[in-house]
Amino acid sequence: MKYVLVTGGVVSGLGKGVTASSIGVLLKACGLRVTSIKIDPYLNTDAGTMSPFEHGEVFVLDDGGEVDLDLGNYERFLDIKLTRDNNITTGKIYQHVIAKERKGDYLGKTVQVVPHVTDAIQDWIERVAVIPVDGEEGPADVCVIELGGTIGDIESAPFIEALGQFSYRVGPGNFCLVHVSLVPVLNVVGEQKTKPTQHSVKGLRGLGLTPDILACRSTKALEDNVKEKLAQFCHVPLEYIFTLYDVPNIWHIPLLLKDQKAHLVISKVLNLASILNEPSLGEWTSRAELCDNLHVPVRIAVVGKYTGLSDAYLSVLKALLHASVACRKKLVVDWVPACDLEKETEKENPDAYKAAWKLLKGVDGVLVPGGFGDRGVEGKILAAKYARENKIPFLGICLGMQIAVIEFARSVLCLHDANSTEFKPETKHPCIIFMPEGSRTHMGGTMRLGSRKSFFNVKDSKSAKLYGNKNFVDERHRHRYEVNPDMVERLEKAGLSFAAKDETGKRMEIIELPNHPFFIGAQFHPEFKSRPGKASPLFLGLIAASCGELDTVLNPASAHQHLISNGPKNVYVNGTPKKSPNGLADVRYNNGYCNGLYTR
Repeated sequence: MKYVLVTGGVVSGLGKGVTASSIGVLLKACGLRVTSIKIDPYLNTDAGTMSPFEHGEVFVLDDGGEVDLDLGNYERFLDIKLTRDNNITTGKIYQHVIAKERKGDYLGKTVQVVPHVTDAIQDWIERVAVIPVDGEEGPADVCVIELGGTIGDIESAPFIEALGQFSYRVGPGNFCLVHVSLVPVLNVVGEQKTKPTQHSVKGLRGLGLTPDILACRSTKALEDNVKEKLAQFCHVPLEYIFTLYDVPNIWHIPLLLKDQKAHLVISKVLNLASILNEPSLGEWTSRAELCDNLHVPVRIAVVGKYTGLSDAYLSVLKALLHASVACRKKLVVDWVPACDLEKETEKENPDAYKAAWKLLKGVDGVLVPGGFGDRGVEGKILAAKYARENKIPFLGICLGMQIAVIEFARSVLCLHDANSTEFKPETKHPCIIFMPEGSRTHMGGTMRLGSRKSFFNVKDSKSAKLYGNKNFVDERHRHRYEVNPDMVERLEKAGLSFAAKDETGKRMEIIELPNHPFFIGAQFHPEFKSRPGKASPLFLGLIAASCGELDTVLNPASAHQHLISNGPKNVYVNGTPKKSPNGLADVRYNNGYCNGLYTR
């Protein structure tokens, strides 16, 4: 097993996750099998109880692991399925060590950070690195490890020490350290400054780690004299210093690394030259170029609670993007704070109220993502009501589906007190109730989590067609509350269709309004399995409906006719351009090219 460690210096938010993912893409394009590990030095056991304002979205894995959003980047870039153990936290490590101490596994020794904690970290890495994540048997060739935070953070000290020891454990030729650092440009002088990176590398060396490669973030490509200065003062060969400058979309990053021969440098450090192929990135190049050249907009309102931080809905944004590119449209996201749509805001802040409604009324489609807590719920209900009554394409995810059910019960069944017991426990008409398998007292890891089957019981529904008329689908869940089974019959008689349910038939998974152009809610989170090369079917439906092109997705014959009028499209198979039958590309399957985004 070969290991690539990615660390960061100077400031946080430099893009270590994208860099680590891009290195993985480049190595995979060279014919290697790649897996990933993310180390988060915080004391939380996992990301499950952390506020999206603090740490961005909580990404959910197939096994129910609630992990850092960077694991979502790894899965999307590398098209792999990780496990909860691929996210290491200080909380997990200390929990593991203390459990061993309580069992007496340390034979009465004094348990210390060195060697017990550092050994536990190294053992965890070696154990997880050999777990297959790409659907094939046997371990991967390379494990890319990202160390969260910034060099010098006090909480990462045990991991730095452990990784220093680990480099000696695995031996020369099996460990490559890539240090991502900032080379800022001061506007006053317009000069690229190397001193921050020099100090960052000095700090890294002082902690026992020596960088093999420098990946320098900057607004533009590094000048030759700047690279020479970095090579001299950081003791890194000139050809081992790469520039990761600002690009229109992040799909360019693997291409930047390829153009600078990063794969050859990494292969030298890891002694991989004999098995390394020339990278095949034709598909990636097409994605990046297509993304840069999309001009016809599709405008989607994201009505949520955490609209002040886009990372809180990162997977939702990526899924929207994958679907938009599949429809050859430029995604424009209008962030609508849910609470600004409410009547109270009209009294307290009329300008914010008018601005929010102006945005909502100017979009092509509406998406209400998941969330917790009662803040903004009434605003989300109003957004669902507006989309339903005005025939605007609508997709509700998790809580977004639940508020759509509440709105339908209030408006159509005239149950004005209808609500969720999460927000109003004493409601006389509980549309949404607490699920029996959860815990009311403990927050972490107690929800319905991970990949579960949803069975279609309405075969001619839009959602079933979007999923290719399968009998069931596996999608990832993260919730505590569900549609009240006792109200299902009344809701169905009033016109709300429950298109998919769980295997017991008691848990409602997908709702639809058959007489609406596109009004769908999903209890699961389809965004977590969306990929650049394979957009989530429900997101694809939302975007297609918002563009007036839903028939091209639902009906293959219509899709082919649509594509004939727009000319044949190329399909890439393993990096090689191919033509689909009759020279046409079915947008349900050839549906991912870029990762750029424009938001307001």
